Amino acid sequence: MKLNIKNKKAGFTLIEILIVIGILAILSAIVVIAINPAKQFAQARNAERTANVNAILNAIGQRIADNKGIFEGEFTIDSNDYTCGILPGSATEITSTNASNTTTETGDLGCLAPTYISTLPVEPAGSSADQYTVLISSSGRVTICAPEAQDETSIPDPDSICVTR
Repeated sequence: MKLNIKNKKAGFTLIEILIVIGILAILSAIVVIAINPAKQFAQARNAERTANVNAILNAIGQRIADNKGIFEGEFTIDSNDYTCGILPGSATEITSTNASNTTTETGDLGCLAPTYISTLPVEPAGSSADQYTVLISSSGRVTICAPEAQDETSIPDPDSICVTR
């Protein structure tokens, strides 16, 4: 009995490898387009902005509730003196510094931290430390806005994030 052994090399041809690489490239491009990481990151930043706006508004509401309906004024907690200025009647950028007086309209909300909020939130995109705006209407409703949300170019027709209470 004679066995017929052929010298056959096992493996893939160059054409087969190139076809597989081409198919993988097409599939990965489709996945990247479907996932769109830039849009996902933009939506995540907007979700953080919404949470930050609500946190600031809740802190202001707690301060007003503790102060019998008035935001501005001075108070002392654990031998630390705090001064809250008057909330502005026009959109003013929020700052984390403590107001120096209670007679000038400012966006200084430093008096809220750490009593009403651990720290004032900052813009998630990192463009500036303080990019939220605050204003109080003549009827006493407080509005906090995150105007940087409009600059999210990855999201079609982005809106600014504003909450009024």
